[in-house]
Amino acid sequence: MLEKKNIFIIIGSASSNSANEKLVVNFAKLTNDFFNLTVFNGLKTLPHFDPELSVDNPPKEIVEFRNKIKSADGIIICSPEYVFSIPSGLKNAIEWCVSTTIFTDKPTGIITASADGQKGHEELQLIMKTVMAKFTDETTLLISGIKGKLNEQGQITEAKTKINFTKFIEAYQKLVNQ
Repeated sequence: MLEKKNIFIIIGSASSNSANEKLVVNFAKLTNDFFNLTVFNGLKTLPHFDPELSVDNPPKEIVEFRNKIKSADGIIICSPEYVFSIPSGLKNAIEWCVSTTIFTDKPTGIITASADGQKGHEELQLIMKTVMAKFTDETTLLISGIKGKLNEQGQITEAKTKINFTKFIEAYQKLVNQ
């Protein structure tokens, strides 16, 4: 039996009880046997990016955020699309990390769950490539029309989405264990 890997999950939504948060709960249930998860749902609490502080004097919250990424065996970003882009809070958090190498070769899963999501999904992949995160086509997942694919308890109700979510988890588990 493989040792459980520590995964840091960043929820990109600014809304509490979002579809993205519900997907993370699903992910946690399905991966409990092989992942220890730490979920970060506090993008609103991070200070605005300041390049003058980023390298020599980052705020305490940023140091803690970076350390969670650095110490994790892998990360998952689960985010909606806001106005054909990624949410500003998520972009802000990643900008605080650009001057570091904490994402370099870090096994990464990218889930975009939104009304459409295509543009935000493409943008997030481009950003994560730029910071040299390690992901594959199989460890990215776009779920368009997410609200119609979850029930009130947050369970995935659409068969194709369930299958794609399971395939994503399997591919991510392989990536983390390489």
